[in-house]
Amino acid sequence: MAQAHQAKYRKDYQSPSHTITDIDLTFELQDTATIVTAVSQVKQLKDSTSLELDGEGLELKRLEVNQVEWNEYELVEGSIKIHQLPTEFVLTIVTEINPEANTALEGLYKSDGAYCTQCEAEGFRRITYYLDRPDVLAKYTTTVIADKAQYPFLLSNGNRIEQADLNDGRHMVKWSDPHPKPSYLFALVAGDFDVLRDKYTTKSGRNVELEIFVDKGNLNRANHAMVSLINSMKWDEERFGLEYDLDIYMIVAVDFFNMGAMENKGLNVFNSKFVLANDQTATDTDYLGIEAVIGHEYFHNWTGNRVTCRDWFQLSLKEGLTVFRDQEFSSDLGSRAVNRINNVRIIRGPQFAEDASPMSHPIRPDKVIEMNNFYTLTVYEKGSEVIRMYHTLLGEEGFQKGIKLYIERHDGTAATCEDFVKAMEDANGVDLTQFRLWYSQSGTPTVKVASHYDAQQQTYTLTLEQSTEPTQDQKEKQALHIPFDIELYNAAGEVTELRCNGEKVSNVLNLTQAKQSFVFEGVTEKPVPSLLREFSAPVKLEYDYSDEELTFLMVHARNEFARWDAGQMLLAKYIRSNVETVQAGDEVSLPEQVVDAFRGVLLSKELEPAFIAEVMSLPSHNEVSGWYKTVDVDAVAAVLKAIKVQLALELADELSAIYHSLKQSEYTIDHAAIGERALRNTALSYLAYTEQGNALALQQYQQANNMTDTIAAMSAANQAQLDCRETLMSDYSDKWKHDGLVMDKWFTLQGCNPSTNALDMIKQTMQHEAFSLKNPNRTRSLVGSFLNMNPVNFHAIDGSGYQFAGEILRELNSVNPQVASRLIDPLLKLGKYDQTRQALIKVELEKLKSMDDLAKDLFEKVTKALEA
Repeated sequence: MAQAHQAKYRKDYQSPSHTITDIDLTFELQDTATIVTAVSQVKQLKDSTSLELDGEGLELKRLEVNQVEWNEYELVEGSIKIHQLPTEFVLTIVTEINPEANTALEGLYKSDGAYCTQCEAEGFRRITYYLDRPDVLAKYTTTVIADKAQYPFLLSNGNRIEQADLNDGRHMVKWSDPHPKPSYLFALVAGDFDVLRDKYTTKSGRNVELEIFVDKGNLNRANHAMVSLINSMKWDEERFGLEYDLDIYMIVAVDFFNMGAMENKGLNVFNSKFVLANDQTATDTDYLGIEAVIGHEYFHNWTGNRVTCRDWFQLSLKEGLTVFRDQEFSSDLGSRAVNRINNVRIIRGPQFAEDASPMSHPIRPDKVIEMNNFYTLTVYEKGSEVIRMYHTLLGEEGFQKGIKLYIERHDGTAATCEDFVKAMEDANGVDLTQFRLWYSQSGTPTVKVASHYDAQQQTYTLTLEQSTEPTQDQKEKQALHIPFDIELYNAAGEVTELRCNGEKVSNVLNLTQAKQSFVFEGVTEKPVPSLLREFSAPVKLEYDYSDEELTFLMVHARNEFARWDAGQMLLAKYIRSNVETVQAGDEVSLPEQVVDAFRGVLLSKELEPAFIAEVMSLPSHNEVSGWYKTVDVDAVAAVLKAIKVQLALELADELSAIYHSLKQSEYTIDHAAIGERALRNTALSYLAYTEQGNALALQQYQQANNMTDTIAAMSAANQAQLDCRETLMSDYSDKWKHDGLVMDKWFTLQGCNPSTNALDMIKQTMQHEAFSLKNPNRTRSLVGSFLNMNPVNFHAIDGSGYQFAGEILRELNSVNPQVASRLIDPLLKLGKYDQTRQALIKVELEKLKSMDDLAKDLFEKVTKALEA
């Protein structure tokens, strides 16, 4: 039986009894016995002669206070308590750790022959005993010692201040970081790499050395990352007025990494997935992902590093804000409409599902057992939507004033979400008291809209009613401040000016009550409303649009997002009605006018190809599942496939014309070319269901001069189960089996395979020479894609998918509990399914709960799911 783990509560936060102003670290690197010497300058802050330091998996070798051996201490589970201390002192702690045995990939570990660290959230305690909490900020000096032949590059935070050769073929490099930082931002890397170097001159004229470290032989895959880094530095200066503050900026790509990347000060450690790319190994999606993640970690320099979070409950303070910044960066460099659509798809699909699950929590949680469990879509993506609402309410100028004041007030400190709200209020002279509820209230609000047109008075009334369903963590919900962006269109497609009480008013309505009416004057004809434009708040919209109104908005809305959204709502109407049709035993069908609406989009000369591709993409199975209290997995899958097939057959001529007209002879990654490939490959995904599908997919694979087109051909063959599927999959494996990162795309396709024997094939694939359950990327690609993107097979009524998930989770529990905790999420949503499936999922959760050594990462989620 798993032991009960202790929960922590935000309300119980207490400032530390001591602080550490400076720490001098020395690492003598050895695979199984690395010696870490930590010399800290400690100051007492409260009336306490005892100090408790965090520590896990450490062997204590020596403890000194003011250079005198100290025996007044006790080792307890997870910490050391030191007693009889003076008010200020120098604390020396020597520990021994085993990086080679560290499969959890937290703290210091070995990754394919290199040493690297991951200290966020609480990994530094696996390196030395320390006040491992974000509100203790110290200046770090780090000396790294290792064999020079094996590890010619010894890296850490800050600026390089000393290096020397030592005896026995070893060498040392010393680093100094002048900016106080919490322990979670510490980083160390030692290895033998290829290095891409460049320079950047900041707006004030400072020269910064830029270095990207990659595994030997991968230098030709680092150029895009360097371009993205330079673009990030320039953008942050231009848009936010923020300049880099060290002499060097380093990025290291490692293959074994639990997260996407980490913003350690001056030395970002990255999952190689978000650094390595060339046209033969990476898709357009990979290129755009690298641009976004490079930007995200760089932008943390100010929103996360220079201003950090006081405690881990405030995580969204740095992550929500920085996700908003990376989204704006990608939008300014590329297609704003397409970026917004992709952001919203994440919210409406997996984030809304998280809101409805047993793990539902506000963007600033109130209770936590394992902090790693709160690196969630709610904290990051919904957190960014909350930041975007400030921008919507205050405008660019007001938002920038708030950011400037926030940084001026809190630079060099550990701040809270409340500090951010206060800066926005004070900089703009506004009251955001009610808006604060977004930080403390969980769940997804629904806004129901009713409209009434009075022809005689020439008034148009919109009545908005908001509600949020109870969640497992909160039964009572309050009315939120929801910025609700609208436009009204007349029959000619022209925008009607919004006027109330004789005055022009903003497009953004402030919904602050449970029910509120807005009356607009001088409306000379019944308008068509465009509602929740740009997805101005993370809410579900309910409005009874007619088909005619939605097709009208698809043509006339002057905002591209609104056009896309109208198309999605039109599809949603017929997905819902066809699910009922399938359940009644009848055939799926789309009315002719709906098909014609999408034909009109395909034939448009005004719309960008990238945008047309988004309009033609159906909602995901996960998003559709979120529309139902109890989801019929098989009916939803049948409807989505049938609609795709019908559109493919009825639009075959238009799709074929687009497909052939957009063939490119050369591969470039400018946004226009990316958009054309996106539309061409979207056309192929439909044409795969026609008679020409097999020939087209096979030909595209054989003729492809880039990975984007290669994977598009394989995806089409995979989803449509074309005859050529096995040929393409086999050829790709033979070509790329030596490269795990490139094979991840292949593993993902295997995980998504809709074939009825998919699970057997996945189990066989786990024996592939490129697969390792210890590698987070491989595991997420194969197992994660099966659990999250193969609904029919994962939710097979015989329970085989759930049993497979349970087996994997039990194995990962001891190998890498953080990865296991990420993978378990689909099982947590058992309440969404019928009684038979619920019972089968519950069996697997009970097996996990009964484990003696269940990690607290999994314990927290399993217990919450079973309580539900």
